[in-house]
Amino acid sequence: MQIEPQNNGTKQAAIAAPLRPIDLERGEKLLYRLTEFGRLLWEVGIQVGPRQMIDLAETLNLVDITRPDDFYNTLKCSLLTRHEQEPLFEQMYQYFWFVRDNPNQKKPDKGQQVKREQRQLRLPPSERKRLAEHMNAKEQHKDMTRDPRQSERKPSTSARDRNKDDNDLGDPQSGAYSAIERLRQKDFENYSWEEVQEAKRLMAEMHWNLGMRPTRRKAPRRRGSYPDMRRIVRRNLKYGAELIELTWRETKRKPRPLVIICDISGSMSLYSRLLLHFIHTISNGLQNVEAFVFGTRLTRVTRQLKRRDVDEAVHDVSKQVQDWSGGTRIGDALHYFNHHWSRRVLGRGAVVLVISDGWDRGEADTLRAEMDRLQHSCHRLIWLNPLLGSPDYRPLTIGMKTALPYIDNFLPSHNLDSLISLGNTLSSIDDSRPLRDAYSRRKAVEAWTRRKI
Repeated sequence: MQIEPQNNGTKQAAIAAPLRPIDLERGEKLLYRLTEFGRLLWEVGIQVGPRQMIDLAETLNLVDITRPDDFYNTLKCSLLTRHEQEPLFEQMYQYFWFVRDNPNQKKPDKGQQVKREQRQLRLPPSERKRLAEHMNAKEQHKDMTRDPRQSERKPSTSARDRNKDDNDLGDPQSGAYSAIERLRQKDFENYSWEEVQEAKRLMAEMHWNLGMRPTRRKAPRRRGSYPDMRRIVRRNLKYGAELIELTWRETKRKPRPLVIICDISGSMSLYSRLLLHFIHTISNGLQNVEAFVFGTRLTRVTRQLKRRDVDEAVHDVSKQVQDWSGGTRIGDALHYFNHHWSRRVLGRGAVVLVISDGWDRGEADTLRAEMDRLQHSCHRLIWLNPLLGSPDYRPLTIGMKTALPYIDNFLPSHNLDSLISLGNTLSSIDDSRPLRDAYSRRKAVEAWTRRKI
């Protein structure tokens, strides 16, 4: 079928004409650059896969790539799936297409320079290594082309500068400690890519100690509460069965089991991955740890989190869970836990950690009944809420208000300091249970509602 010529017949003829070799070469270079850009987005945490790259290549045939706005919007619509990652995408777009190959270029617009200074650029390790190699190669080229007599005239300038900087900064460890302190107090929601990696390293170095529980068995002790009759008889046979030497036994103590139930719904998407790294650290640092995640259904992930590599473990969990970043039904998830898993994992004085922000789309009566049953089944029920770290937060949602009377400890989980405080709370758990009568629950709810963090 032949197309009749119209006013834009020249443009259609140009599109129908066969491509020249130089056009093919430019197209292959563009596809290579797009592939590199997709890899960069994937390394900084934006989910970009082969399907999206194929869709992008097909979409570019329908737009005018010589127009910067159309090119940017096409890449953004094809590769970006989450609104909260838009600032990160814009940073990587500006870096890859304008700064990466020309790191020393200067833009005349002062407003853009101020804007870029306000947003510090965070690059993945591969890009930082590439830039370092590029800068080292340029320095070596300058050293080779520099006049040797200049180095003889000023041999100690860099050394003096280094000494001056060292004197100004003082002890280098103080700067490192202050950076770690700032990282510990910073909200997980505001972490950059590099800070997330540093937080993972700090989590891996944490040591966890859960409270001990008494068992039904007894072990020999030098000073105990119970006489060890068998050892007494054996030791006193040499005295003609006279009871001269006494031996004692004491009750054995073991760490309490820990059960973690984590919310991975859409409202927790900014915290869920770091909290899964936290759960992985606890699972590999303590004995008898059971881990569950829930959105609209409950999924056991204890076996996946037993892997030594934390990234592989979190990847296995994301493949196993079918309702990741979906809705939230806390009552239904706890109902399934109470009727299918509580008898298996809540014995021997278990401690339960529920990690959720309290946003719930289920029935409040179901949540109330299941929270009451869960609290009576465990030794201590601790609720971690990432939103509790905000100074103006109040538990006003229906789900949080319903669950609050049945919580023994209501704690934040928005930064590393809050996780350290959680570790102190877990290590201080003793044999006594908190008061759970109606008056104590009402007073606890009033205190947590008016609490100032």
